[in-house]
Amino acid sequence: MSMKAGFVSIFGRPNAGKSTLLNALMGEKLAIVSPKVQTTRHRIKGILTEPEYQIIFSDTPGIIDPKYKLQEKMMQAVKQALEDTDVALLMVDINETLDEVNGIFEALRLKVPAIIVINKLDEASAAKKKEVFDFFAAKPYCKALAGISALKKTGLKELIDAILQFLPENPPFFEGDELTDLPTRFFCAEMIREKIFYLYQEEIPYHTTVIVNEFKEKSSLVKIAADIIVNRESQKGILLGVGGKMIRQLGTEARKDIEQFLGQKIFLELFVKVRPKWRDNDYMLKEYGYH
Repeated sequence: MSMKAGFVSIFGRPNAGKSTLLNALMGEKLAIVSPKVQTTRHRIKGILTEPEYQIIFSDTPGIIDPKYKLQEKMMQAVKQALEDTDVALLMVDINETLDEVNGIFEALRLKVPAIIVINKLDEASAAKKKEVFDFFAAKPYCKALAGISALKKTGLKELIDAILQFLPENPPFFEGDELTDLPTRFFCAEMIREKIFYLYQEEIPYHTTVIVNEFKEKSSLVKIAADIIVNRESQKGILLGVGGKMIRQLGTEARKDIEQFLGQKIFLELFVKVRPKWRDNDYMLKEYGYH
């Protein structure tokens, strides 16, 4: 029996639902999600293996006009994904401005087949659906259309079927039970960062990154120590909260998610460190994993 295997990258604007789609397809929480834009900073791969196919999905950062070096690195991740993908999923929130999205998709100058994935179908009227489907069906870069709700996990089977039409015949690239090519530490750091998006207001999440420095498996639990890096002393104060209240809440909520992810008890220690202008410092960005 012939096997299909290949790389499929998910592109779109911030908050189109790319990370939610990756998690829905994988049945696992690999990409962090939040209601705020630009939550995803790295390219995160999810490996979906079935007897007859293996799809390596890449969630990419939302396409933006970069304002500082961290965002430039995020856009490099998008560029990299463009270069080594077999199929592109171009994701649209059904309520977005169609001409703007079309401009972004055209600017990608894709060399591979593109499937337009129209998300949040459950929120739209029949007339709206027809308008959006007709709009993209007429575009030369559109090879297929799929309507889904990433949050409600509807339309996913049809989306996989559409992908398989364009996926090349290949032996699998990864061993059977691998879900991702990224280390566990990366996901622990991301889960802490996700909680920062939920718990802190305004610009704090955008000035923050998380580094897991220690990941020790002991007999009864895993000991994890992580640094939360911020730009300024005032941000450190906000992260800690009065009498350390906020950092404790952050630790408690992150711990629950990490325990669920690892399937075992953890001991989590968080430290807040000030590194001025880290988002514009090439050396620091490299050190913090933004290559």
